[in-house]
Amino acid sequence: MSFSTVLSAAIQGLHVELVHVEADVSNGLPVFHMVGYLSSEVKEASERVRTAIRNSGIKLPAKKTVVNLAPATVRKRGASFDLPIALAVLASMGSFPGEQLEDTLVLGELGLDGSVKEVAGVLPVVMQAKEEGCRRCILPAQNVREGALVGGMEILGVEHLTQACQYLNGECRIEAVSGRMPDEAGKEPAECGLDYADIQGQEAVKRATEVAVAGGHNLLLVGPPGSGKTMMAKRVPTILPPPVLKESMEITKIYSVLGMVDKEHPLMTGRPFRSVHHTVTKAALIGGGSVPVPGEISLAHGGVLFLDELAEFCKPVLEVLRQPLEERQIRITRSRGNYVFPADFILVCAMNPCPCGNYPDFNRCTCTPPQIQQYLGKISQPFLDRIDICAEAPQIRYEALAQEKKQESSASIRARVCRARLVQQERYEGRGIWTNSMLGVNELREFCRLDEAEERLMRKAFSSLGLTARTYHKILKVARTIADLDGSDGIRESHLKEAVGYRMIDKKYWGR
Repeated sequence: MSFSTVLSAAIQGLHVELVHVEADVSNGLPVFHMVGYLSSEVKEASERVRTAIRNSGIKLPAKKTVVNLAPATVRKRGASFDLPIALAVLASMGSFPGEQLEDTLVLGELGLDGSVKEVAGVLPVVMQAKEEGCRRCILPAQNVREGALVGGMEILGVEHLTQACQYLNGECRIEAVSGRMPDEAGKEPAECGLDYADIQGQEAVKRATEVAVAGGHNLLLVGPPGSGKTMMAKRVPTILPPPVLKESMEITKIYSVLGMVDKEHPLMTGRPFRSVHHTVTKAALIGGGSVPVPGEISLAHGGVLFLDELAEFCKPVLEVLRQPLEERQIRITRSRGNYVFPADFILVCAMNPCPCGNYPDFNRCTCTPPQIQQYLGKISQPFLDRIDICAEAPQIRYEALAQEKKQESSASIRARVCRARLVQQERYEGRGIWTNSMLGVNELREFCRLDEAEERLMRKAFSSLGLTARTYHKILKVARTIADLDGSDGIRESHLKEAVGYRMIDKKYWGR
């Protein structure tokens, strides 16, 4: 047999494209030629593969070897094609029957000694292979647990090229791992030593945080240094509901593409919390590159993206968040194609009210009015409109720090959040909506109806606060969440007042 085909895969963004690795060994000048729109690391595979085959004790004949990675219109990147190329060449040489690789997808990087090394992106590749009707995957031994997350697939882990050849020849046996979907993903948050019981005082800020998490709303905390803003934000994961299995698989898929999963426990059973430094670039935040890869907003998908010292971020960097905050996904266009990455997260921001942090306490603030205006001006009106809840974290008083009263724990707050989330899921069942923050205009009319008293209050708030249509809808969504936490079927005046109160800070600091 001089021709053989091995199935592999290329990852474009988060999309998986199956690739047929074709090898032909025939008489002619002794060359090893590779074609098929290859990146430099794939072109280098020819040297790795030939050396690995030779060091595995297999002699390459002095013949013309041509390897094609089809389709030729898809750019091939990474070192995961090493093992399928080697197996395709060996099958063409007759080292083992090529029929053994039918309905089998192969991934793996080769060392020069023939060892098979782990690769990134195994989970989405195995998921796609299952959809395409494959029954078996040959993977690096380090990636077996990750591949086994996909139910209904036979996963074989190999450590060396020789082992793979012997198995395909029937000379040795590899214990196959039957892919099985985990029974459940949601678990209690891992013990991390963080708890809202550690924070003394700041009850109003804790309440705002609870409302934000319960409805999936974006949150902005403003206050002087040392008022507990960062402490509050870092404890948000402790009150988030656990992800369901579908969410866990989707989160794990993103981390798999970037090679960031735990090889022993690959499934992400908790919600991600991404804290981004203010020197971050636009590409690092939203994703990018010549061939775009997911950025921080996609790594925060299903969880929390925390921007500390918000006003220190470059304004253009903050502005790129406006579209994904609305659409819950990011679209990146390049000459080679369009890429869509998920970005459904809760945005939590913290900032000082001025460069020195003491405004509006004029006894302590050393900033001039132009300095304060320039500092706050980094947060544009369109960006601020996309923040559902703005809460002020005042300076903590000594009495609050010295009190011995035990504060409410994260577990207690989380129980209320989970009950409110369950109410929302039941209410919006079949609509593709999971939280109140996702409500559209039509859903607002249906589920956020106001009685006469609430209508008067909303009309007054709209004119006095100078609300936009977007902030008006944000208030209704937050009021709906407050009502859910209160166990109320309808939005009452007290719920609406609290929701309006979370927009008062706009007027205080930005005068908008």
